[in-house]
Amino acid sequence: MSTIVPKVRFASKQKLTKQLRRTTQARTRVRYLIIINLLNGRSPTQTAQALGIARSTVYTVARRFQEKGEWGLLDGREDNGMTKLDEHYLTTLYAAVRNSPQSYGWRRPTWTRELLVDTLARQTGVRIHVATMSKALARIEARRGQPRPTVRCPWSQAAKTRKIRALHKLAERLPGNEVAFYEDEVDIHLNPKIGPDWMVKGQQKEVVTPGQNQKRYLAGALEVRTGQITWVEAERKNSTLFIALLGLLVRFHPKARVIHVILDNYRIHDSKIVQAALRSYQGRVQLHFLPPYCPNENKIERVWEDLHAAVTRNHTCPTMNELMCEVREYLGQRNRILAGVQHRQAG
Repeated sequence: MSTIVPKVRFASKQKLTKQLRRTTQARTRVRYLIIINLLNGRSPTQTAQALGIARSTVYTVARRFQEKGEWGLLDGREDNGMTKLDEHYLTTLYAAVRNSPQSYGWRRPTWTRELLVDTLARQTGVRIHVATMSKALARIEARRGQPRPTVRCPWSQAAKTRKIRALHKLAERLPGNEVAFYEDEVDIHLNPKIGPDWMVKGQQKEVVTPGQNQKRYLAGALEVRTGQITWVEAERKNSTLFIALLGLLVRFHPKARVIHVILDNYRIHDSKIVQAALRSYQGRVQLHFLPPYCPNENKIERVWEDLHAAVTRNHTCPTMNELMCEVREYLGQRNRILAGVQHRQAG
């Protein structure tokens, strides 16, 4: 053992090692490592070389350990008072990041670290360095992301809430001889949607695009009870596509007294030929329209998001026929998995 540190018992040495594992502060860890190395018999020179530090640092830490024991290894700045990044500061920061700078009187619509520093200084009376703000943002798990464009529903909040609750109640309290579906259309493009992917350092993956884009359209219906998808395909997204889906639902559910279809306000859902088709079903098919601009309330939207993630995003299919085969296989496999789960639950 080095002569610049006092002898300690084996239990004390174990305690130092255990505390080293718990320590999160980099500088404090180095101090513990210096003392442990010295206690293990390394010289100051060997310790400095092993840890990549100056010999003077080794001697300084050893002197503090001799004078104060383990307390000498802790960061002396901890005695300066409470940390600036306390719970109140981080809670205030979290609320600020969730809002816009304009909510705090700034003209700028997006946050910078400098603007957050100034805003939090006003809100809490505590001013920190920009680098410390980076640590604070990491503490609240904030990230720089791309906002999602959206259009607000023109209805009042009360009217919107009443309508959505009524539709939820309809889906949850269906009589045994009725079925309900969430309906929507999805576009399939031959030119792939570009999305994020994992890459190694120095690599940027390429997605080959055919150049001349082609499109296909699906109209799909998500059955409320089973989660199964029924869909039709076409080269145009129009009322004919929607009517074809309604006809398929009627054929697949011949014993259903009423087929409820919950859907958005897209114009192809309420055209004259759709109204004529509904009259031909003599009330067996009833459409229930969501409030305008409320895509998150249509549960089939999640299926389309998963379809893009699993099939169309960054796809490598050279032809539309191959791409549509992948789309059909994905949706078919999804239905088979759900059917298997329901069969096991019933058994």
